[in-house]
Amino acid sequence: MELTREEESALKGEHGETMQMAYRILVATGEATDAEKLIPIEWTHLSGVNYNTIGDAGEEFLSSVSKDARVKVKTTLNPMGFDIDNVSNYGLDENFISKQLSIKNSYETMGVTPSFSCIPYEIFDIPKDGTQVAFAESNAAIHANSYDNLKTNKESAFSALASALTGKSPNSSLRKEETPNITINMKIKNPNELSYGMLGFFAGKVGDTSVNISGLSNMDNRQQKAMCGGMGTSGTCAKFIFGDGDSDCEKIDFDEKELQNVHDELNTAENGDIITLGSPQLGLEEITELSQKLKGRSFKKRCMVFTPRTVKVQMQKLGYTNELEKAGCEILSDCCTCLTPLINKDNVDAVTTNSIKGAFYLNNSNKVDVNLKPLSEIIEDETK
Repeated sequence: MELTREEESALKGEHGETMQMAYRILVATGEATDAEKLIPIEWTHLSGVNYNTIGDAGEEFLSSVSKDARVKVKTTLNPMGFDIDNVSNYGLDENFISKQLSIKNSYETMGVTPSFSCIPYEIFDIPKDGTQVAFAESNAAIHANSYDNLKTNKESAFSALASALTGKSPNSSLRKEETPNITINMKIKNPNELSYGMLGFFAGKVGDTSVNISGLSNMDNRQQKAMCGGMGTSGTCAKFIFGDGDSDCEKIDFDEKELQNVHDELNTAENGDIITLGSPQLGLEEITELSQKLKGRSFKKRCMVFTPRTVKVQMQKLGYTNELEKAGCEILSDCCTCLTPLINKDNVDAVTTNSIKGAFYLNNSNKVDVNLKPLSEIIEDETK
């Protein structure tokens, strides 16, 4: 890779151990992805926040780095393991709480915005078209590339942190223009958010770095997020392109058979003990819709609703908090369905959700079964 004099000196350790480490990560990543140089980025979104995912080693590393490291660009943060406002209600292990708060404090010390959200594209202003960013949250990276006209690779927790500390990232892969290797023809009639989530999951498995999708009707925000969340769980693919695609590329149909295959893989229970909504977290538009759908109704079982703290504040001002709580919803911010210790196999056998991303992580990380339903069916079947 071609490096500037400043980058070379940082790589040699002349700007301290932390910057040396950051540049080593970026150079190693760049060499592995055939980048010819590092380029400036304007925004990073970090993963590696939940103590369940990074453990003691991650917590100790962040505590050490935060003593002298400060981010150089706008940097936002993925969800952690609990909502700090009501963590006392859930009987969590004191060690988990202590280590999670240490991680939170380390990021804040480095100057990271404590957004604790997997949907930065909904709660922050989107930069101008073509802006280079570095997003480690998979659904956010895909959304940035596919719907927000930004450019990011599907970053790791380490590469995104290195970009935050240096303001740079390797110029490779989706930072450049790439032609998809495959076109998927959407063949599902009257698709809902679950259908789009399964399409995304299928696309992530068969696509390379990007995939072309044809046959789509206009999607709403919830369906777009479902596609991004689905793709983010199943492979390295990180961009949807919409149209008929290159006439020479391979074409595959996503039909009822493929949809059923994805459903059979992720749907492992006929019913759930609890309901979770929000993976990716629900934005204000979805909260508004949920509140409207629940008027005069209430859930027959526990329903956990995950939303960013900024949206939680807006909900309270608009009166949605009281409406949803009357309908039996537990409203949680700062965390998400995925990987939270608030849902575990010791007290939950199965979860009902409309999220493909949530289903994947509930099955594979939380080790609980999943009952998949679109939101309309959840409200019809699970409320009175």
